[in-house]
Amino acid sequence: QKQAMEVLDRVGLSGRAKHLPSQLSGGEQERVAVARALVNRPPLLLADEPTGSLDTATSEEIMALLQDLNRDGQTIVMVTHNEENRRYFHRVVLLRDGLVVNDEALSAKSDSSAA
Repeated sequence: QKQAMEVLDRVGLSGRAKHLPSQLSGGEQERVAVARALVNRPPLLLADEPTGSLDTATSEEIMALLQDLNRDGQTIVMVTHNEENRRYFHRVVLLRDGLVVNDEALSAKSDSSAA
């Protein structure tokens, strides 16, 4: 339980630990999903459309969190249709019909506000 509380604290939710999912905002629910995924310290974090159902501000929070985790050494594979999310990471692999059509190294962004 200590490890779970540490992860919740890292994603800014330690004060909401006893709340039910219906009592959390969409962004808080996404952060809980990230926290749940991180509790066992996986070597690889898979994120499937982590911002798909969120408003712009909350999406930016989630992407900044993923970016911070990546900077701290967490390997993240994210699937998204949102072209704007590419600015948060240093490598983008474009797949079309199951084939790699582009594998692009981007310049590393210093913070999530970089365009």
